[in-house]
Amino acid sequence: MNFYFEASEVLNRLDAKEGSIKGILATLPENNRSRTAALVIETLKYKSVLSDVIQASKLLVEEKKKINSLNLALVLVHDTLLANGIQAGDGPIKQAILRHKTRLKSELQRIKIKRGVKSDLELAQTSDDRAAKIPRYVRVNTAIWSTEEAISFYTKRGFQLQGPFTSRKGFGLDEHIPDLLAFNPALQFRDDPSYKTGKIILQDKASCFSAFVLAPPCNDPNAVVIDATAAPGNKTSHLSALMGNQGKLYAFERDKRRFSTLKMMLAKAACRNVEAINADFLTIDPSHPKYSLATHILLDPSCSGSGIVNRLDYLLEDEIEVAEEDRLNKLAAFQLMMIKHAMKFPHVQKIVYSTCSIHATENEHVVGHALQSDEAKSNHFKLAPRNDVLPTWNRRGQAEEMKGDASSLVRCSPGEDGTNGFFVSCFIREHDSVLPQTESLKKRKAETEEVTPEKRKRKRKKKVKTE
Repeated sequence: MNFYFEASEVLNRLDAKEGSIKGILATLPENNRSRTAALVIETLKYKSVLSDVIQASKLLVEEKKKINSLNLALVLVHDTLLANGIQAGDGPIKQAILRHKTRLKSELQRIKIKRGVKSDLELAQTSDDRAAKIPRYVRVNTAIWSTEEAISFYTKRGFQLQGPFTSRKGFGLDEHIPDLLAFNPALQFRDDPSYKTGKIILQDKASCFSAFVLAPPCNDPNAVVIDATAAPGNKTSHLSALMGNQGKLYAFERDKRRFSTLKMMLAKAACRNVEAINADFLTIDPSHPKYSLATHILLDPSCSGSGIVNRLDYLLEDEIEVAEEDRLNKLAAFQLMMIKHAMKFPHVQKIVYSTCSIHATENEHVVGHALQSDEAKSNHFKLAPRNDVLPTWNRRGQAEEMKGDASSLVRCSPGEDGTNGFFVSCFIREHDSVLPQTESLKKRKAETEEVTPEKRKRKRKKKVKTE
């Protein structure tokens, strides 16, 4: 029965809007994740119907002592009516459901007649058509193997390098992001050996823009980079790969559960230059000896997620209302706070701010307020020119939503650009205001190196002599 409690808890978290279906499922223990995910997804497909059946049968009214949660009832009734029965021993909760089995079946049949359908499948919620236009993107993890090796691996398995929509076995190289492959949308990679061993990362194209635009130093042992909101780790692992697994990448995640997911992801992807930190980026002192050395910061904070049109979250459409202005304003205030905090780091040269939102409130408006902030003015930050921010990408920022050059901003439109909805901006410090970087960074990094016990001992002896 614990299996059903776990599935109902996932539904509870979705109701509380704690994240996307994919994101929340990723936090489950890996040994039981597939089974729980299957039940959650199938239950969501029939949620509207199952809710009506439960209400009409008065299950929760008559069994309120045994079943006090609608979401628990949903997963149990799903397996009772639409699967092979409840997979658990004959405890009191299972018996409570079975007492109403005949009535539940009767109410389901009544709904089918009312809707004029013959099969259960016809009652399932259909997917968002826009998802079918988005390829299945696979980023090659260059920390483990090369893109050439990946292409060879898949061609030997019968795939053809001719584009993702030519056939089910077709795939292609992306024109904007290096090391990104695009496969047919119908394909699944969860059981692919390359996925299981961390050789490939399942990451939407637009999500790859953030790290690519930040362009952290590559193969530089002195590089210091920050990922301010790192979980689940896709962008972090991308940054690590772009850095050649060298230098230091500090990955912050404040939520303990998501932090565990982050650590598992980084280990699987062989990210050797990453230090994961379970802390809120906003609490980090920009003058801290370690973190103050950062020259590049990636910000991808919490947002409304209004741009996500993947193959699962359409199941939540009936639950998602038009974003309320108050909620968007609160998100925007938090997002602006993150940018302003990042601008306080003394050596930072480049800050990328991105969201998976389509709302100007979280995008152009936040960027505009950031540019007018005291932090931006005192530290001489401006938007990077278009030529430095995916210049060949056609869809840019909405000029009517901000003052300044909106062409420096990048937007992705779900259903039109072959990606989920996304937004990317890049702030840079004006060159004449940058501190002498190379020497100062090396000097301060040397100062923060750990002092060995031998050195401490010598210092103590020297002090005794002078006294």
